[in-house]
Amino acid sequence: MTIVSSNFDADPMFPVACNTPAPITIVVPCYNEASRLDAAAFQTYIDTRNDVSFLFVDDGSRDDTLECLSTLQATRPHRITVLSLSQNSGKAEAVRQGLIFATNAGAQLVGYWDADLATPLDAIDDFVRVANKFQDVSVVFGSRRALLGHRIERTLKRRMVSRLCAVLARQAVRLPLGDTQCGAKLLRNTGDLRDALKSPFTAGWLFDVELFARLSARMPKGRCAFYEQPLCEWDEIPGSKVSGSAIVKSGMRMLRLIAETRFGLPALQNEMQAVPVARVVDAPKTPTFGWVN
Repeated sequence: MTIVSSNFDADPMFPVACNTPAPITIVVPCYNEASRLDAAAFQTYIDTRNDVSFLFVDDGSRDDTLECLSTLQATRPHRITVLSLSQNSGKAEAVRQGLIFATNAGAQLVGYWDADLATPLDAIDDFVRVANKFQDVSVVFGSRRALLGHRIERTLKRRMVSRLCAVLARQAVRLPLGDTQCGAKLLRNTGDLRDALKSPFTAGWLFDVELFARLSARMPKGRCAFYEQPLCEWDEIPGSKVSGSAIVKSGMRMLRLIAETRFGLPALQNEMQAVPVARVVDAPKTPTFGWVN
């Protein structure tokens, strides 16, 4: 079964053929990941849990990423879905499209994880335990704080950028956030989350902060539903696709976001001319996510 939609937002009931959705769905945005996608790691993790599915979003890759994902999907068709975007629109839009798909499919917990696995997949277990223990927590996010005994490997440059991002994030979200840019997040499927995903992000590389700001603005005053989960291990993987100009542009956008949240400036609209066409790639022989024909 193949489904094509020019805009998931336009159809709030999409997808409509869901039968038994996975309780937990992790979105993995991918752009030109063919040379470093660790298929074996995903296969091994899937075999250790029966409640987690992965939704890989190919963001218009120019290499063989889509073919690699299709091959991986064939090995675990009930637990892996591949979503292909018609054009490269950036990590923020790939994550947003994936989260919209996963929330509409009925997953109770949804998240996103960097494809390079800088955060090991077994950390998902820790995130899920937190979400199950604290039902009032809506967002569990990884923190790369270098605590005693933890294996956090980051360059000085990345540490400095991360600290600057944290300063801006605290101002924008008005919460004492320590690390917003770790590519490991788990979110509860709520109406607030679905509302926060309705429009494309404008902060580019710092879309995580914008998502947090949208969620925080929708929560009752005085309620903090964010949980910062210290990671036991994180390894910096070479091959970052974030340019210096993108960092500067996102930083400027963060200043605008701070003005919006603190002084009531009208929100900017995304410059994206059109939301990319999204296609669910056929699973071989058997459907995923409990889909029926």
